[in-house]
Amino acid sequence: MKINPSIFKAYDIRGIYPADLDEETANLLGQALVVFLAKKRPKIVVSADNRLSSPGLKKNLIRGILTQGGHVIDIGLATTPIMYFTVANFGYDGGVEVTSSHNPPQYNGFKIVGRGSRPIGEKSGLLEIKKLVFAENFAKKKKGRIARKNILSDYLRFNLRNFDFEGKRRLRIAIDSSNAVAGILTPHLKKELPFEIFPLFEKLDGRFPNHNPDPLKEENLKALCRKVIEKKLDFGAAFDGDGDRIIFVDEKGKIITSDLVASLLSLELLEKHPGAKIVYDIRSSNILPETIKNGGGVPLLERIGHSFIKARMRKEKAVFGSELSGHFYCQKHYFCECPIFVLLKVAEMVLSQEKPLSRLVAPFEKYYNSGEINFEVRNKEKSLKEIERKIGRKGRILKIDGLRMDFKDWWFLVRPSNTEPVIRLVVEARNRKILRQKTHILSGILHG
Repeated sequence: MKINPSIFKAYDIRGIYPADLDEETANLLGQALVVFLAKKRPKIVVSADNRLSSPGLKKNLIRGILTQGGHVIDIGLATTPIMYFTVANFGYDGGVEVTSSHNPPQYNGFKIVGRGSRPIGEKSGLLEIKKLVFAENFAKKKKGRIARKNILSDYLRFNLRNFDFEGKRRLRIAIDSSNAVAGILTPHLKKELPFEIFPLFEKLDGRFPNHNPDPLKEENLKALCRKVIEKKLDFGAAFDGDGDRIIFVDEKGKIITSDLVASLLSLELLEKHPGAKIVYDIRSSNILPETIKNGGGVPLLERIGHSFIKARMRKEKAVFGSELSGHFYCQKHYFCECPIFVLLKVAEMVLSQEKPLSRLVAPFEKYYNSGEINFEVRNKEKSLKEIERKIGRKGRILKIDGLRMDFKDWWFLVRPSNTEPVIRLVVEARNRKILRQKTHILSGILHG
């Protein structure tokens, strides 16, 4: 059995195929999920991205579910948000997307949810599923049934409602789907929206020949930036490997960080939902909680990861949530990722306010931020302790996710990645001099 225990992460399963996980892993996972859900005939939605290894993994995942008596609703090739929507909107018992998100093509994995599309992560059942997988002690059951369902039209209809683009100028935008599964959406958006859409790498190719499907890395956005500038477009947007993240580029080809986009959308949403709660991740700029407060809302800080953000949103009945990585969440979207909603909301604001995207986000560009800097370290825990010891305890310390320390004119966060063997550093300051100085000091410690 080729299963590396480390594939079970904080909020999903992922590793290198077939070294860390293979078709037998998928089969055992399917069986384990049925047992975990503890229902006689659970109805489980299954979908996959377009990685080369996804069809085989999906086939064997389905085989495992059926073997244990679960019923499968196969929605075929789909983004993760489409799977989430299907589970929650139609009241199914759970769902699995075969995907490794933004990772390179040699990776694959599984994102799992329960009823209502509640994430199944390490704090909500993934460790129990892991035990079941490694035990391999499954009883014989009467085989379940499989049904195939085309959900794309329902998903698009759900996302396209309540937007008004009539009577306004024709928006011109670029969409980079990275040769990944989000490319299935672009032809429909071109058909349904009164926009001129310029697709990049729309053709599905699980080798990701043009660039890796990780829009958080600047090198993967170069083609999008060039397209926006060359064609003089209003803005550009890039999706990740499973289509649950979206990153924006303004009309000048400048990358807009997701905390600035979240600030912009928060003010818009707070006009319709006065006093609402909004959840944001620990990496986000201070401008986001400040903006939420100034808009009359309640900002709620949370650790990184979709399972943690969604759980907090449900608990607090928050209307909106965001992560610096490009995940955006809406209460009306079953507390799940809503990249198409965010794309259309940004488009609507550009049109209604008759301002370019750069001017819309300009009021939020108050601080100087390093962005995420990655360091390969031998001992993550030792590195965190070393930083805390050397930086001192004059700042306010927060340890909900790595180590964050806030000072009067700057703050930093160092945290071990949940998906890669690295430590990530973010530094933010009131001016460039402080940012350079503090980033240099912290980088030196991590390099040391």
